[in-house]
Amino acid sequence: MRPYLEHLPSSPDTSWSRLDRRLDEAIPFEWHHHPEFELTLTRNSRGQRFIGDHVGSYDDGDLVLIGPNLPHTWASREKIREGEPHVALVFWFGREWIERLTGEAVELRPIRRLIDRAASGLAFGPAIGLCLAADFEAIYTRPPAQRLFGLLDILLRVAEAGGQPLSTTAPTQAEAGRERIDRVLQHLHRAYQQPLPMDELAEIAALSVSGLHRLFRRHTQSTVSNYLIGLRVGEACSRLSGTNQPIQHIAAEVGYASLANFNRQFRRLRGLSPRAYRALFR
Repeated sequence: MRPYLEHLPSSPDTSWSRLDRRLDEAIPFEWHHHPEFELTLTRNSRGQRFIGDHVGSYDDGDLVLIGPNLPHTWASREKIREGEPHVALVFWFGREWIERLTGEAVELRPIRRLIDRAASGLAFGPAIGLCLAADFEAIYTRPPAQRLFGLLDILLRVAEAGGQPLSTTAPTQAEAGRERIDRVLQHLHRAYQQPLPMDELAEIAALSVSGLHRLFRRHTQSTVSNYLIGLRVGEACSRLSGTNQPIQHIAAEVGYASLANFNRQFRRLRGLSPRAYRALFR
């Protein structure tokens, strides 16, 4: 599936967008981006989220704020309550709109600081997500003006929570080559467990290898190899913390034929061995 620029639902009586998404089977992997900020609360679902070069696990109450044009998706593994659907409650709003709204009101400055930090994505603990769940649900039943007040109240409370940065890279303002780089990122996120020769990636981007290197660094502030290592180690972290799979099996599953190389790259990125990382969750 080709990555795509998502066109968001709109309504004539609101200046921002929202979606109450309920899926019986699964939340599918749909790698995409859009120029709006996105605040997503996920309920009754477990799986992985992919945001920029971040790969991590999510659970009930997962709450994330994503900056403009940062590629992202969720992919569920299971429901928590089998008889109920996977739920994603999503709010979108534009940068210029939120900056105008908060620009003259000192009371709303925490929101301005929040969005300034969200370029690479922010995750908030499930405690704040579950605490705000009723407020999210209420947004969909309110009249337009009350929906706006509800959104601002949620953003203020999210701003108080701080948030943990996710991706190590963020989109630049330059849009030249966006479609080419999205094709490459899509392929990396789908096939990072496999060998990925540079000439194959360059062909996907319809560029020379040197042209791909320049384009990739301009859009991600990273090299292809470092980005790929981040994806593999991120998936390994998810498996180490959430499964009992042997470490050698995890290394092979995320794309490392050599356990020694996996251990070396993992320690370089996380500052400790895979075994020590797993011990943190036991």
